[in-house]
Amino acid sequence: MAMTLRENMIAVLEDRQPDFVGDFMNALAIVPDPVLLDRPKVPDGTEYRDGWGTVWMLMPGAPGPHPHVTDENAVIKDITKWEEDLHVPPVEGLDWSLAKKLAADVDRKEKFLAIMMSGGLFERSHHLMGMENALIAYLEEPECMKGMLRKIADWKIAYIKEAHKQLNLDAIFYHDDWGSKQNLFLPPDVWRDVIKPLQQEISDTMHDLGIMYIHHADCICQPIVTDMVELGVDLWQGTIAQNDIVKIQEITNNRLPMCGGIDGPKLDVSYTTEEQARAEVRRAIDTYCAAGKFFPSIPNGKCFIDRINEWVMDELDKYGHEYVKLHPKK
Repeated sequence: MAMTLRENMIAVLEDRQPDFVGDFMNALAIVPDPVLLDRPKVPDGTEYRDGWGTVWMLMPGAPGPHPHVTDENAVIKDITKWEEDLHVPPVEGLDWSLAKKLAADVDRKEKFLAIMMSGGLFERSHHLMGMENALIAYLEEPECMKGMLRKIADWKIAYIKEAHKQLNLDAIFYHDDWGSKQNLFLPPDVWRDVIKPLQQEISDTMHDLGIMYIHHADCICQPIVTDMVELGVDLWQGTIAQNDIVKIQEITNNRLPMCGGIDGPKLDVSYTTEEQARAEVRRAIDTYCAAGKFFPSIPNGKCFIDRINEWVMDELDKYGHEYVKLHPKK
């Protein structure tokens, strides 16, 4: 009997024989919670402030909204005075009606019910201050940053509890890009001192409620992957090929399941051929799936050139099924 999508993904996570290997995200049913809905929806470049006061814009042709933080509109202009300027949005009294309606229609045998929690601790800090000012503050005023992040973490913990109360979640797709395609944004020791303790509390909250912690970071995280294991990350989604993924599997003793590996941006150019697209999918599957607990995918979800995305998705489906037949679990 064929596995459900959810059963198949659990089999990969537990390093058992699946029906196929593929993108774990296909097994997530992400419902739009009140915070996710609090974003610009019309791609006209209009400025919009979220509940924290951060200005966002959705530009024509952009894949999604982005923060537009300037010296003039930044919420936190002086980190030493953050307590005067930080506005923490409410957790109670939000409208969960749409999320509840959509959640009721999810087949929980087929998919994991989830919300997307964007703006992790690091991201929220630069959403409030701007990237340059935030990076400087992490180095020059770490105690002030700890104080501000404490308030942000407390809100996230309260929101996780409220979301679970409303929806009985299986998973949270938690966003916090901790680096670029070249390196971490913060020195590892600074990240461990300022970010990690609070992230541990957030992770513990999810696990205490029986919620799977899926961490999205389509960037370099290699210097802190053993820390991610310690945090209890159930799945690192967004693992880009610029990480040495095979080395990460070795140094973590394969205790950090990963989702990604296909170099989507490399393929997402007009001159990519079908042969090149299919070869990249096969390279990722052959290179990373042998160790187990790996979900081959494009880390940011898709290629934006339609024909290339169609080739990648078709090969991922075909070779994802073929691979498990050629390499059965012993």
